[in-house]
Amino acid sequence: MSSGLILSSAYLGPISWWQALAKAESAVICTAEHYVKQTTRNRCRILMPDGPQDLVVPVCAAAGHTPLSDIRISDHGQWRHHHWSALRTAYGKSPFFEYYADDFAPFYERRYEFLADYNEALRQLVAQLLDIDTPTTIVADNYLPPTPLPTPDQRPYYQVFAQRLGFQADLSIVDLLFNLGPEGILYLTKT
Repeated sequence: MSSGLILSSAYLGPISWWQALAKAESAVICTAEHYVKQTTRNRCRILMPDGPQDLVVPVCAAAGHTPLSDIRISDHGQWRHHHWSALRTAYGKSPFFEYYADDFAPFYERRYEFLADYNEALRQLVAQLLDIDTPTTIVADNYLPPTPLPTPDQRPYYQVFAQRLGFQADLSIVDLLFNLGPEGILYLTKT
């Protein structure tokens, strides 16, 4: 097992992010880093019927070098409704979507002011659902460079649209959770 893992905050992060967290002895999520556009900090990739699609949490314009902890979520458009509709379309027929839907729905109803808070609340939920108990600390006042993530795992697992699209690796953790349910932890921790 690794120890001293440092991660960037992520919106429903990719499976490789969660594999690193699940295998770590402890972890730090640094929100003092400067916000970087077009990263997993505010986007995740899911598998729709016609292929992978990114879901992006809109943020208020940030001046250069704004710490992630200060990035505000924009209420522009109806992104919460669009994200929840996309998740229902992508995973509504997966084995565990209905089982977890009530856990995730409030995140697309309630408004969060800061992206880091939203990501952390979702991280706590997913960790609880997958029984990941890695002690995790949030650091917002001191920049720590993130640990490089391992190469994304390419081992196939059941995906609703795999027969049509082939297996898609390193999607958002919700892909693994909605398709494998509680057994997702076995996928994450197997070396």
